[in-house]
Amino acid sequence: MKKQLLILLTLSSFATKAQSYSGYFHDNYAGVQSVLFNPASIADSRFKTDINLFSVSSAVSNDLYGVKLFDVFKDGYDFDSQSKMNPSNANNALINLDIMGPSFMFNIAPKHTLALFTRARSVTNLRDVNGNLVDQVKDGLDQSSDFNYILGSPNGASHAWGELGLSYAAVLYQNGQHFLKGGITVKYLQGVGNAYIRGNNVKAEFEEDAVIPENSELTTSGELTIGGSQDWETNEDYEFDINSSGVGFDFGFVYEWRPDYEKYDLSKAKPADNNFRDLNKYKLRFGLSVTDIGSINYKKSKQDIYNINRTVTEDMIDNADDLYDFLNDNYTKTSTAKGTKTNLPTALHADVDWNIHNKFYLNLNGDISMVSNTKLNGTSIANRVSLAPRYESRWFSFYVPVTWMEYSGTQVGTGLRVGTFFVGSGSIVSNLVSKESKAADFYVGLKIPVYQKKFKDRDQDGVIDKQDSCKKVAGPIENKGCPWPDTDGDKVFDKDDACADVAGPVENKGCPWKDTDGDTLLDNVDACPTVAGPVENKGCPWPDTDGDTVLDKDDACPDVAGLVENKGCPVLDTDKDGVADNVDDCPLVAGPAENKGCPVVNKATLAQLQVEAKSIFFTTGKATLSDAKKVETSGRLDAIKEILKNYPNAKFAVYGHTDNVGNAKANQKLSEERAKVIMDALIEKGVNPANLTSQGFGSTKPVKSNKTAAGRAENRRTEIVYLGNF
Repeated sequence: MKKQLLILLTLSSFATKAQSYSGYFHDNYAGVQSVLFNPASIADSRFKTDINLFSVSSAVSNDLYGVKLFDVFKDGYDFDSQSKMNPSNANNALINLDIMGPSFMFNIAPKHTLALFTRARSVTNLRDVNGNLVDQVKDGLDQSSDFNYILGSPNGASHAWGELGLSYAAVLYQNGQHFLKGGITVKYLQGVGNAYIRGNNVKAEFEEDAVIPENSELTTSGELTIGGSQDWETNEDYEFDINSSGVGFDFGFVYEWRPDYEKYDLSKAKPADNNFRDLNKYKLRFGLSVTDIGSINYKKSKQDIYNINRTVTEDMIDNADDLYDFLNDNYTKTSTAKGTKTNLPTALHADVDWNIHNKFYLNLNGDISMVSNTKLNGTSIANRVSLAPRYESRWFSFYVPVTWMEYSGTQVGTGLRVGTFFVGSGSIVSNLVSKESKAADFYVGLKIPVYQKKFKDRDQDGVIDKQDSCKKVAGPIENKGCPWPDTDGDKVFDKDDACADVAGPVENKGCPWKDTDGDTLLDNVDACPTVAGPVENKGCPWPDTDGDTVLDKDDACPDVAGLVENKGCPVLDTDKDGVADNVDDCPLVAGPAENKGCPVVNKATLAQLQVEAKSIFFTTGKATLSDAKKVETSGRLDAIKEILKNYPNAKFAVYGHTDNVGNAKANQKLSEERAKVIMDALIEKGVNPANLTSQGFGSTKPVKSNKTAAGRAENRRTEIVYLGNF
């Protein structure tokens, strides 16, 4: 009984630690466990689904006792004498038990995820206990000397309950390097049991009677409140009440900074990439959440308030059967039984996760209690900050959390995840080396993870192997990843080949070219494939634009109808003499039609020719033109030339004559030579040689009598004679 009273006065119990699964739950592969601390964390996760079979986390912490932890489990260890105490006016002690039963999470859509979990929890808090009194009475009142302590308002609560939670998380915003997701959890709460105690301005004074120990006196003052989910005074056996239930909520947000977001552009993702779901895409991740909003209504709860202003003897303490008998026999009590709403340990959680390089991360996280330490029947967490470097991969993670914990100080732990198994402790390292450990925790779990992964595409044709009918040969998705056949080998796939069994060019849909118009040019190079035409004109008929039967290629006048014999041009009359050029022997000189368009050589013309010809002088006895008459002779020749060119179709002859003086043969030769000299001179001046001939007659054709000097002079002459037309 004395021991019970000491417990009552000192409330030397334990209470909840800050969090479960220290170091593990910020791992990107924590899966369904991560939803317990931030519901948003399961969105856009690395899992298709994650199934927790069983996991448990437990922790103990205080700031009064320090021990060499592993010595505690040795036989003969005396806690009171071998532990190191650190008493103060407000000591605290903590304990937590968190069991997660069958639970799972799964993606219902690329940006939406659900989780369903079962969980059993036990939370006990002890705050503001006067550790000096605990140290004073640890061996019992009968072993204590006089003491006088102000205990103040120590406060303790213990609560156990179960949860059935449903979480929903989704991607809320995604733009460039900014990515935000949010989540909420709704929990059905089933109460298991609740008990609490709180003092109000409690003081304790002990005066020892060394002669008669049983007359030693304990004087107390103040007020003591004791309550619970059932009437523990009348029934010490636990009674489960299905009607003790409630509803709880968690919510949270996660922001990710993704500076390399272009690498994960879904519009550029191949099917094998599986939308990059298996990859870490952030450089920095920020999380913020609030958990355990809500309460459980214990309808059968009872609360007793004792006024403990009285002095009792050690004999009175020894004679009481139990604590309730002692309190009821010696103090005034006020009782109520109206039901109690017991809160959850509401807390604010924050974390920053830095992807240092590849699979190496550094996480900074912390918890802040949102429940007042002075709240009656209030359960809460201890404030905490933790820094945890880690290495993580799909099937293995290792982390070393370094934590500052309210009450118990700094502790170092470690943990790992291997495949389906994970185990760890937030304090194991410090407990191995410290002789004054004030905290201990551990967790262990077994799960079935089903990860997101990059799909296999061995032939890299964009069709993943599980959908590829030809896994080792590239082919289009339309043909189930198999190459299209090409039966005729013309590089036109059968699906596009209009002549699948006969080779043909791509541009003709795999068919050989035809010669539709039969002009020896294949249709692909025939500019007129349906009308026969010569090769030289690309298979098209030659055009006859002016319709004169002379094809344009041969028509000198393709736009004006003309005669074939005039190369397709209309007939001209250049000299305007009424005789078309095509029948005009002299198209440049006007002449009558009866003379084929050439001018007629008349008597006047002939007479003029004779006059000009007679005035051409030679050196005496020679066939050379006279130098003395050179200018005059040249003028006469020019005049003859101008006359002759007007008759392009006329034939003229130059005749030479002499007198009868001298040798007849010499005269003949001289006449011939002189006629030729004149003919050559005219040709040299531009007369057509075809229009001229020359002939000498010697003295055979006199025009006057050779008997006189005047007559002989007349007979020495040259003549231009008209012979007719060509």
